[in-house]
Amino acid sequence: MSTVNYSEKIPNNVNLGEDRTLQRALEGWQPNFVNWWDDVGPDGSTAYEVYLRTAVSVDPQGWAQFGHVKMRDYRWGIFLNPGDANREIHFGDHKGEKAWQDVPGEHRANLRRIIVTQGDTEPASVEQQRHLGLTAPSMYDLRNLYQINVEEGRHLWAMVYLLHKHFGRDGREEAEALLQRQSGDANNPRILGAFNEKTPDWLAFFMFTYFTDRDGKFQLSALAESAFDPLARTTKFMLTEEAHHMFVGESGVSRVLQRTAQVMNELKTDDPQKVRAAGAIDLGTIQRYLNFHYSVTIDLFGADQSSNAAIFYSSGLKGRYEEGKRTDDHVLKGQTYKVLEVVNGQLVEKDVPMLNALNEVLRDDFIKDSVAGVQRWNKVLEKAGIPTRLTVPHKAFNRQIGALAGIKMSPDGRVVNEQEWAAKKNEWLPTPDDFAFVASLMGRVVDPGKFAGWIAPPVMGINRQPVDFEYVRFG
Repeated sequence: MSTVNYSEKIPNNVNLGEDRTLQRALEGWQPNFVNWWDDVGPDGSTAYEVYLRTAVSVDPQGWAQFGHVKMRDYRWGIFLNPGDANREIHFGDHKGEKAWQDVPGEHRANLRRIIVTQGDTEPASVEQQRHLGLTAPSMYDLRNLYQINVEEGRHLWAMVYLLHKHFGRDGREEAEALLQRQSGDANNPRILGAFNEKTPDWLAFFMFTYFTDRDGKFQLSALAESAFDPLARTTKFMLTEEAHHMFVGESGVSRVLQRTAQVMNELKTDDPQKVRAAGAIDLGTIQRYLNFHYSVTIDLFGADQSSNAAIFYSSGLKGRYEEGKRTDDHVLKGQTYKVLEVVNGQLVEKDVPMLNALNEVLRDDFIKDSVAGVQRWNKVLEKAGIPTRLTVPHKAFNRQIGALAGIKMSPDGRVVNEQEWAAKKNEWLPTPDDFAFVASLMGRVVDPGKFAGWIAPPVMGINRQPVDFEYVRFG
């Protein structure tokens, strides 16, 4: 069934009412989720009515409806893309066999780990972004933040459903733990490093939604190939929702650049201090934020050589991005891939078995996709007649994971010594001064149609509404 049943306590299109035990377990988890939302969800938003889209179907032609809703009453639910009874596994050692509807015993631990890791990122980003509503640059942006927050909550539900349905008591315990870990908590942090970083301001938020939600796109796309059919079907629908998150990041940075370029042209200067004094974010600061968020995000793909990646692929748990469009044998034994390492202070490429390099394959796909968006940002500067261009740093820059971890590397790809790193680090990564300056701009602007001075308005509103529509009713 593709239509969502909203008459049930938990909206779903998985016939939840036919499995009373599962329904009771999820209805028992639901109040804990709402408590988590109240405790560490969007700060101060309880009484607001927000113009949100809600999934009503998994039909790509008309899957969502828009309307004002209190976020705490948002109908989080469980939605899977329609199944195909004849679906076959199309990569790895089980290629050609029927896709699994249940978890094979030998893959149970690995599948659970994959689902828990994905599930852990969803509430983490809500926690990281919880204070941003207090400094929103416009009502339009505030609504976009809240849309992302409720959808990350929905994606948590997607993973919790799989844990409850397919992993028994272990799954129920893991679902509880997803609400107990907290982003940045010294004693019980989130699983992945990037999800314990602070998101202190809206420039960081736009970079996070551009880069880190794009990591989500690539991870979900790889899981949408899975031989475990319920995981493939739920991640396919998550991707439909994820597209908006990346749009918010890409358009947000574009609008910051547009405003900065406007100020530079009005003042006829590229002096960062003069640009800052006029209340815009200088291009050097934007570049440093980009360098930081990009480097932290590419670490999320894991070590460049990984036996786990090989096992996940060969056993059919996780494919490659757009696996079906690739023209190799989809088994990859005997194939190689180039990865980087440092030998005698120089970066060198070496061939390694492709199965062990699948994290790097996914990282390189992500990099290609990210670079295309940065080029679109540069079009904004070009159109405004500004000669500066943003660049994506070298993939060995500021890495904390894998063979490149801890290597001192300039953004343009030179291995540098400790002295040069110490001397140039503040040109390459955001400084306390940068964070303090950006924080100083973060005053709340929420009158309909008004925008903070450091960001340009969008070209159009949401769902064909005008830009000055009342997207949030403060109640």
